[in-house]
Amino acid sequence: MATTGTPAEPLSIGDVAERTGLSVHALRFYEREGLLVGPVRRTSGGRRRYTSLDVDWLLICVKLRESGMPLADLRQFAELVRHGPGNEAERLQLLEAHRQRVDAQIQALEECRSVITWKVGVYADHLARGKTDGLWDPTT
Repeated sequence: MATTGTPAEPLSIGDVAERTGLSVHALRFYEREGLLVGPVRRTSGGRRRYTSLDVDWLLICVKLRESGMPLADLRQFAELVRHGPGNEAERLQLLEAHRQRVDAQIQALEECRSVITWKVGVYADHLARGKTDGLWDPTT
C-alpha cells in the first residue's frame, strides 16, 4: 500500500487528491477534523505540501472510511498514532472492534446475496419453462 517517492518529496493537494481518490475538499475536511497524523506543511504562500507518508496514511484512512469506520473512531485512531508508541493496545482494540463490525456486515450481505441468488433462480426457472404462474402477482 506504500506510495512511490521519497517521504521528503513535496506533493500538492491536487497530487494527493489524485493519488488517494479523495477530493481537494475532502482532504481539507480530513485536515480540519484532525484525521491526519502529522501537520500539513505549507509553502510561504500558504499552499499545502504533503509527503508520500501523508499519502500512505490517507490511503489507510480511505479504506477504513470505505469499510464504514465512523469518523469519531478514525479521529481517535489518528490521535493515538500521533501520540506515538505506547498505545498500541488501544489501536488494536479500535481496529478489532471495527473488523468485527465489518465481519458482521459481510455476514449480513452474504445472507442477502443468498436470498437474492435463490430468487434469481426462481425467476430464471419460471422464465425458462415459459410459465410465470406461482410468482407473486399483486394484481390477482
